Amino acid sequence: MKSALRFCLAIAVSTLIPAIAVAQQAENPIPSSGGALVMHKSLPDPLEAGWEGEKVCGLLQETDNVRALKCTFPPGVGHERHLHAPHFGYILEGGTMRIKDANGTRELETPAGASWTSDGIDWHEALNIGDTATVYIIVEPKTATKE
Repeated sequence: MKSALRFCLAIAVSTLIPAIAVAQQAENPIPSSGGALVMHKSLPDPLEAGWEGEKVCGLLQETDNVRALKCTFPPGVGHERHLHAPHFGYILEGGTMRIKDANGTRELETPAGASWTSDGIDWHEALNIGDTATVYIIVEPKTATKE
């Protein structure tokens, strides 16, 4: 039953990505890059990246067309520097994250139920600076490849 639910989630979200990309919300907690993206294969992707040697993201579902990840960040846990291919994200459990990327460092409140789309991210790193765990779902179409 659990694997059937995961499969349904992956298929449902993969059909929503084009519509969501068109209707991206202004309050997007993780904004799209807004330009050309060059992925550096020397950096890990979100599944490969971890925090202090421990994984923070697990594979929920993978098909020929889509990959879905669940990333969990307890207080004080982050995500080492990594890249993102174009993706859709959904926040299951919100919190407060410190994000560092090419634009600097900022603190973001990530409310449960918020979603975003991204054209991809060259690199960023994150740290949960709040008092509660925050949990994300990341869905990547397989057509989104790294160079």
